[in-house]
Amino acid sequence: MSTYSKELQVAELAVQKASILTKRVFHEKAKGTLSKDDKSPVTIGDFGAQALIIHAIKQAFPNDEIVGEEEASSLRDDIGLRDQIWALVESTVLNESSAEEVLGGPVKNMDAMLDAIDAGNSAGGSKGRIWALDPIDGTKGFLRGGQYAVCLALMVDGDVRVGVLGCPNLPVDDSAPLSANVGTDSTDAEGYGVLFAAVQGQGATSRALSQGGLQPSRSIAMKPVRDITQATFCESVEAGHSSHDDQAAIAKKLGIVKESVRMDSQAKYGSIARGAGDIYLRLPVKASYQEKIWDHAAGDLIVREAGGRVTDALGRRLDFSKGRTLAENKGVVAAPAAVHDQVLKVVMEVLGK
Repeated sequence: MSTYSKELQVAELAVQKASILTKRVFHEKAKGTLSKDDKSPVTIGDFGAQALIIHAIKQAFPNDEIVGEEEASSLRDDIGLRDQIWALVESTVLNESSAEEVLGGPVKNMDAMLDAIDAGNSAGGSKGRIWALDPIDGTKGFLRGGQYAVCLALMVDGDVRVGVLGCPNLPVDDSAPLSANVGTDSTDAEGYGVLFAAVQGQGATSRALSQGGLQPSRSIAMKPVRDITQATFCESVEAGHSSHDDQAAIAKKLGIVKESVRMDSQAKYGSIARGAGDIYLRLPVKASYQEKIWDHAAGDLIVREAGGRVTDALGRRLDFSKGRTLAENKGVVAAPAAVHDQVLKVVMEVLGK
């Protein structure tokens, strides 16, 4: 088997299975939410997806650590919520037995589910094999039927080696251009649901999400930007996540005439990696904010393997070796390698660095 081929297979199937669960939650569970200390919405799908993915990782690679977003203390105290999540976890199954075998079979019982959720407690760092998991990135997008992603990446000694994004509400067609309404009401239309993946040094791919085994994959690449004024740039929907004013000023200075495409989650990374968009800017709203590694690890690798360059607003590579956050980085600038310097120069001018 080629380097990291087993890790890639487990990650893609685990993300696919978790994506199925999240779609079921959206349709069946009336978007139930639970408050969390940072006040971001947390869904039943978050817990269920984390349980399925960590269970699969621990079955295949028992000594690996996981940096996960959720922990199960609230579930241990809330029997009703716990029972809802267990019912979903227990009944979400890939419809090919060989695919289920790769994932180590079903979660045995409710206690095993809670233990799996709690196993996402790694502090991260620069040594060893550590997975970064965001079970539903873009929970507000998820709740509004817009863009969200199930995100999983493997870091070895702080370097991202494998990245997978499940984007249930993006079109399968890699050539479909991004439209302004991509951030809303994209659920379950025919031809939607895509799985992006990359292995360091081996390029990036996309394939349709399915209910069973993995569908055929296609190589993806960023689109050459021959005229920066015609570029499509992506940004977060939430103004609290990135500075819309700074980003608008950068677009204006670059001469970009198209309206920005606002969408939640690492679906932005996948979209620019396959040439549906060109530039992704996420500039800090406040100086003290530190990005979480699970919000960027998979997307960073997928864009770089598709011919892009990803840095922070000062031109530094994103450093995933500093723990659970990108403590040494400020902001994100992702663009095709050939125009990244041009974009970065304007970013620095606008931010007054």
